[in-house]
Amino acid sequence: MDVELRQLRCLIAIVDEGTFTDAAIALGVSQAAVSRTLSALEKRLGVRLLRRTSRETSPTAIGLRVVAHARRVLAEVDNLVQEATSGHAELRIGHAWSALGRRTLAFQHRWRESHPETQMHLLRINSPTAGLAEGTADLAVIRRPLEDRRFESAIVGLEARWCALAASDPLAQRRSVRLAELSSRVLLVDQRTGTTSADLWPANARPATQESRDIDDWLTVIATGRCVGVTAQAVVDQYPRPGIVYVPVRDAEPVAVRLAWWRDDPHPAVHPVLELLAELYRA
Repeated sequence: MDVELRQLRCLIAIVDEGTFTDAAIALGVSQAAVSRTLSALEKRLGVRLLRRTSRETSPTAIGLRVVAHARRVLAEVDNLVQEATSGHAELRIGHAWSALGRRTLAFQHRWRESHPETQMHLLRINSPTAGLAEGTADLAVIRRPLEDRRFESAIVGLEARWCALAASDPLAQRRSVRLAELSSRVLLVDQRTGTTSADLWPANARPATQESRDIDDWLTVIATGRCVGVTAQAVVDQYPRPGIVYVPVRDAEPVAVRLAWWRDDPHPAVHPVLELLAELYRA
């Protein structure tokens, strides 16, 4: 027999109310039902959870630990029910590094004006699916193709590529750079979520690479002058940083910005979000 939620609720009611009689009133059952439910739980766990005297009922040492776990379990169950029955009152949009760049604020304002019934949250989640696979996002803004067949995606816009350099770098004074001018440098890349890899260069002229796993680490290392980075326009907009200069890369193909969602369970907001993002990128 597995532990049942009603058994955990019964245990907590007894502890909170102080007596079996008051717990029965709170639960809307008989006192005998409370006694049977608690006995079944103690038998299942093989431990005594409550110390009962003629004057009071109090948890044993193990009972205190079980009650603490039971409260967390029931809270999670309540959250699960709320999530499943909320009617999509919330919309969580994940992104790995930079959301929508300079369009982020306009997107938030226009969504709130046109869909006040659905509260939207932008979440930075540095994973390949920006939180979709982990269940922490309903939709995701990504800047690399998703090969996972569980997900559908559509391109909403394009962003130019920029080179991030230390302010002391000679190229930082340039109005633009070419890929060939970076091939002798060390390129700092995020292999999980980044928009650029050495494959952007010809096979015979690819730069050496070093791996980074977070935007703050990426910027900190580049500021030292040890590495350079190539990234999308949105990072330039979102992350101005002392010691970092961004210079356009003239001959690099743009970065495609995609909205992604679960193929077999799309959030109802997919199409409104697609339309709004596409409009913002066209503008």
